[in-house]
Amino acid sequence: MSDDGRRFRFKVTVIGDGRVGKTSLIKRFTQGSFKKDYVKTIGAQFSAYNKEIEGDKIRLLFWDIAGQDTFHFLRPSFFKNSKAAIIVYSLEENKFGEESLEHVSDWHQEIKKHCGDVPIIVFANKLDLINEDKLDNSKIERIVKENNFLGYYLTSAETGKGVITAFNKIIDELYQKSKKLSDDLQD
Repeated sequence: MSDDGRRFRFKVTVIGDGRVGKTSLIKRFTQGSFKKDYVKTIGAQFSAYNKEIEGDKIRLLFWDIAGQDTFHFLRPSFFKNSKAAIIVYSLEENKFGEESLEHVSDWHQEIKKHCGDVPIIVFANKLDLINEDKLDNSKIERIVKENNFLGYYLTSAETGKGVITAFNKIIDELYQKSKKLSDDLQD
């Protein structure tokens, strides 16, 4: 990284039901790896990631917040100072997948309550477990439009499909917003 650019630091909350793949998505993006074994997140985990855009240094802290209700009482402190959020649900064609999609709106309400009006993107994960050609996106498209999310991305933590594009969308949004604010302050 060069030494003459500006520095930006962003905390991004990653939330969704337990077992939708939040931790796996973060690991795929930050480390390029995937583990098949499920390990429940206790409370929250965080992962740091550095990126350079146009000579500016960006430090991202991804807060992976446990989706299980057991950890509900801890969430308010984990949301603090988040600049954006990623809501993850599972594309699995079963009750779990359907419920995780239904819960996207609940997660959105929790983000709004604790973070205010921050940019939100949705990751529809586990693309590797379904037939993409038969996927009906109408429900998620409606949710994204109604809530003014930045969009949604089909992802697979296992294969890596869509992961880099999806994470870069939220990073670029944060960077452009902060860069404009920084430029305006200098004028």
